[in-house]
Amino acid sequence: MQSNHAEAIDRRLKSIEGHVRGVRRMVDDGAYCIDVVNQIVAIERALKKVGALVLDDHLHSCVADAMGSSDAEERERVVQELLQVYQAVGRG
Repeated sequence: MQSNHAEAIDRRLKSIEGHVRGVRRMVDDGAYCIDVVNQIVAIERALKKVGALVLDDHLHSCVADAMGSSDAEERERVVQELLQVYQAVGRG
């Protein structure tokens, strides 16, 4: 992956890592369940933001290149990839 957002993605992933460790500590310490759930929701939101950055890079690089290509199979392959991502997100 060649990312225009590599530093931001790395920062966010490190932050998410820290939050996950924090949730593990909360569970180990017997923290209030709703507090744990709230932290999990925050982690999920952070992961969605990372996913959006990665998708943005993909759309502006791989997809843009494929759509500008004269190779119809390559264009179709990229369209199918995007459809799979779209369908997977809908199942979340």
